[in-house]
Amino acid sequence: MGKSSINVWARRRARRALMQAVYAWQMTDGDVADIAAQFDGSEHLKRADEDYFNECLRGVLAGVDELDPLFEPYLDRRIDQLDYVERAILRAGSYEMKARLDVPVRVVIDEWVELAKRFGAQDSFRYINGVLDRVARDVRGTELAPATPSADNGLQQSPAQPGG
Repeated sequence: MGKSSINVWARRRARRALMQAVYAWQMTDGDVADIAAQFDGSEHLKRADEDYFNECLRGVLAGVDELDPLFEPYLDRRIDQLDYVERAILRAGSYEMKARLDVPVRVVIDEWVELAKRFGAQDSFRYINGVLDRVARDVRGTELAPATPSADNGLQQSPAQPGG
């Protein structure tokens, strides 16, 4: 999918709904299909990228045991002591970072930090930013590599991922 075909606002709405769905799942420990059904056709997904939402929701809920260890080393407390919003954001952000290589790492971090600002505790966005930044270095370190000197032109840009 090319950059021009991505609706940034629809993706943003999908991430917001994803955070809410992961939050609901954490609160109820419900079945993936039940959680998805609660959001299907709801106001939460109005004008959202529903395919993106559904793929990410299934990926997060099925992969929790693989996602939590991505950010757990960078927490200052146990996962079960995290606020439910913070936990939902870290799980969803870690999934997107790991599985959606078409989305630039900076976009992933920025989008989840913005959701933390809107829905999290007063300064949780700073915490989310720090943790996701460290996850990004582990998962997509080459994407974050700084420009390096090159013999032919002085600077060689590190590769960037298309899309957003």
